[in-house]
Amino acid sequence: MTRAIILAAGEGNRLRPHTEDRPKALVPLAGKPLLEWQLEVLGRVGVSDITIATGYRADQLESYGTRRVHNPRFDSTNMVVSLIAAREQLLSGDDLLIAYGDIIYQPNIVKALLADDADVSITIDLGWQSLWAMRMEDPLEDAETLRLDDDGNVIELGNPPKSLDEIEGQYMGLIRVSARGAERMVEAIDAIDPETRFGGRTPDAMYMTDLLQHLIDSGIPVHAVPVEGGWLEVDTVEDLDRFEDLHTRGLLDTRFDPLRD
Repeated sequence: MTRAIILAAGEGNRLRPHTEDRPKALVPLAGKPLLEWQLEVLGRVGVSDITIATGYRADQLESYGTRRVHNPRFDSTNMVVSLIAAREQLLSGDDLLIAYGDIIYQPNIVKALLADDADVSITIDLGWQSLWAMRMEDPLEDAETLRLDDDGNVIELGNPPKSLDEIEGQYMGLIRVSARGAERMVEAIDAIDPETRFGGRTPDAMYMTDLLQHLIDSGIPVHAVPVEGGWLEVDTVEDLDRFEDLHTRGLLDTRFDPLRD
């Protein structure tokens, strides 16, 4: 069985005023909260045991998922702390999907990720530039480095790129771990020295890309599963406005089709 953990603790400051009265994952796109798009797609691919990691406005998420875990320090920590709040689920002995709360994706993307047999895998978008060109004037703005070896394993990711050559695909916020991969991930998190810094960030403030790089540096391979489009990240008001405009013009399904298997 594959379970899922959705990281939905964030305040979504860059989406204000839409997040003044709701968590980021409940901001609606095309008439449906982001989280509901995810749950619908996960249901289509047979993933029904879903843990929601909550934080900001946690009460509004009580009816979602199979269970909730809470990060009480959501306002001073980052995603890895929210993830480790689901330690029991991480160590359940099942394969796991881990997803950001502000993304939506097609069923075919999840299927491709679930079909990978590495202990730790991520999806990467090879066609990321078309999405970034829609979201911002400079495609290097807000993009992150990602370099692969000849076997399709990630060497380095998550840093500000100096050129397009440093980006072989864009990490999407979707991770699959086997039972063994989840165990090794928890062990790697537990082994982090409190004095360690990740790009100047403390362990409490580390990004998920920091964690993935930490796994790689600890000798745990992270395999890349390449896809072409089929997902959206709603991180800013500008993102939301652009995608709502696509929906109004009947073009949203050119970027995201929740029925595409």
